[in-house]
Amino acid sequence: MSDTRIEPFTAHTDPATIADLRARLRATRWPDVPGDIGWGLGTDIDYLRELEEYWANDFDWTAREADLALLPRFRVPIGGGRIHFVHAPAATAADSTIPLILCHGWPDSFWRYSRVIPLLTDPGAHGADPADAFEVIVPDMPGFGYSDPPVGPALDSIAVAERFAELMTVLDHERFFAAGGDIGSHVSRYLALDHPERVVAVHRMDAGLPVPGFQNDLTDEERQWLTGAAAWGAAEGAYAAMHRTKPQTAAFGLTDSPVGLAAWIVEKLRAWSDCGGEIERSFSKDEILTDVTIYWLTGTIGSSMRMYNANAAIPPAQLSRRVEVPSGFSLFPADIVRPPRAWLDRSTNLQYVSEPTRGGHFAPFEEPELYAQELRDFFRPYRETASG
Repeated sequence: MSDTRIEPFTAHTDPATIADLRARLRATRWPDVPGDIGWGLGTDIDYLRELEEYWANDFDWTAREADLALLPRFRVPIGGGRIHFVHAPAATAADSTIPLILCHGWPDSFWRYSRVIPLLTDPGAHGADPADAFEVIVPDMPGFGYSDPPVGPALDSIAVAERFAELMTVLDHERFFAAGGDIGSHVSRYLALDHPERVVAVHRMDAGLPVPGFQNDLTDEERQWLTGAAAWGAAEGAYAAMHRTKPQTAAFGLTDSPVGLAAWIVEKLRAWSDCGGEIERSFSKDEILTDVTIYWLTGTIGSSMRMYNANAAIPPAQLSRRVEVPSGFSLFPADIVRPPRAWLDRSTNLQYVSEPTRGGHFAPFEEPELYAQELRDFFRPYRETASG
């Protein structure tokens, strides 16, 4: 990293800020609950009360902040704001070591990849082939985590991809691998679409839906997928409709109430993970609250939601572009709206499809070993191309 604008970054939270958070938690005004509904109408009040009590009295943010500080973290000004990123070198330098940029989604940040980074940089220490090591870059998107919110309107996935491409230039990486899930899947897609000479191969956990114009030429499998996606949207998509249309209205309450913020995020961690309805099968309380506390301390819930509004305005012509860069997909069983192979073939230069046995939307965090192996298996044939 030769660019002098790059500065090491370590977060240090003022104890007074933590004291304020705990006071707000203890002063929560709880809603009424119409009977024993559990998670049926949203976040379960009994679980949230339990989480709130732990957050207010036992959660050690200082220790969690110290754990995150073990990752090599930096910030650099790009596009009018500072991008925060993890830059973890491979354990052993070799010609086969290729830089890999990992793109997160919502509701998270670089947190999504915090458990998998050591497995990718030092596979030999985790029972895998040392030759499969990556140099790993994990940026927070603008308006997420410790990256600055955009000045003015939110950035869409195309604009974020441009900033990430510039970040890779700043890091002296002319060619690299890209991977992502959720919004990060879209960002890595646009990295491949707009920088095919630089992105050697791209791995994703999901794929966009067909846009008008494509829908007259779909297979039966693809039509069933669309029907299922519409049903999922009707039952589970209220959050996304709010983000796309009136994110600022929700931002007032979620920025002011830590329990409200936790309810908004925790319900998605449970619904989208492979936890069988028991959220702590996938995430401990400390892990959940690390994610939520990053949002609370950085005040980024509003700016993160506004990206949905920006993405809703992307022209259909952009959404219908075919990815010609070699593409791979790992479709985890508990992820949402899993695409059929016919759509992957239609929309990408498909070279790899895998269906792991466990994991959901947050597989890099839920199942880091499985996710790391997926990336090793897909990218391995392209290492010589990338280093040549």
